Amino acid sequence: MELEKMKNDYTKVKEKLKNQITFSSYKMDDKLPTETELMSTFSVSRYAVRKALTELQNEHFIYKVQGSGMYVEEWNKKWCANTESKTIGLICTHIADYIFPKVISQIDTEIGQENYSLLLANTHNDPEKERLSLIKMLDSQVAGLIIEPSESAKPNRNLDIYEQISKNKIPLLFINAKYPEIDAPVILNDDTLAEKSLITYLLKMGHKNILGLFQVDDTQGIHRMGGFMQAYQELSLDLSEGNIIMYSSHEPFDEISKKMDYYLKSDTRPTAIACYNDQLAIKILAKLKEMSLTIPQDISLVGFDNFDSSAYLGPGLTTMNYQRTRVGQEAGKGILALIKGKNFDSIVHHPQMQLRNSVKKIN
Repeated sequence: MELEKMKNDYTKVKEKLKNQITFSSYKMDDKLPTETELMSTFSVSRYAVRKALTELQNEHFIYKVQGSGMYVEEWNKKWCANTESKTIGLICTHIADYIFPKVISQIDTEIGQENYSLLLANTHNDPEKERLSLIKMLDSQVAGLIIEPSESAKPNRNLDIYEQISKNKIPLLFINAKYPEIDAPVILNDDTLAEKSLITYLLKMGHKNILGLFQVDDTQGIHRMGGFMQAYQELSLDLSEGNIIMYSSHEPFDEISKKMDYYLKSDTRPTAIACYNDQLAIKILAKLKEMSLTIPQDISLVGFDNFDSSAYLGPGLTTMNYQRTRVGQEAGKGILALIKGKNFDSIVHHPQMQLRNSVKKIN
């Protein structure tokens, strides 16, 4: 029992200090607190502190100056372009569900033809998880990185790491969005134009009172929301006839659902709902059915991405087509080109509408 406590104590100290170093609470060459100060801060023994410091020193996070103390080492100095590596890092916001498995499969197929393998990481759209994934992959000296940014509409909290990637010329390719401060190619959709086309279709089908739901911590959501507004403006329609609900990717659907209730239970219920993506549209479809609302007779519904199951819903969902297979192929080819020192230009896709039966024409 005592041994287990000692192990837990030094692990607690080590991981906390490591986290503070990698998240820049301590800068290069900053002096760490003394052993006595660390003992007091963590309420642990001198043994636990010394063992934690020894392991951090062995892992090249800190170095010792005799008679002075412990200092933060240049822990990222081994991050460099590694042409000998046959591993490519892929960081996505959501690996296991929705549209990503097909994208990942296509990337893997492309790079596998040249004997590369993927090292995968899932951030759940959390910049802190993205940071830890970046550090792990850079420590592993991957040959290149394919990254879907986390919370791309917010200031880049990992800019220091991306600056190191650029400085060390480590091949980098973004998908779906990019950080504007970083000069790297990206494969994405023209989300503004695509959403504008979708909303224009609804407006021309007679729907003026449209409720738009957009995830606004990603640039895709910001651009789609912009397309929503542009559709009204270009047809010289009063934007106040429509409504927008903005939400975070970390917000539970129950909270989004409550926001919708205000509009769905009002005397001027929207005649159509435009969703940030098909994943959200599927949840809203279930909600509307629970409210005994029929689609499209009572309310029309559109999504975005053309998720596999969207064609088989009752009714089939009108949506915009995200070319998952093509994006995966391009990303695989693109990162291989960058690893070989060749140019790879950014690609912008123009999604096409998939008309199904979830929209009704009204007078």
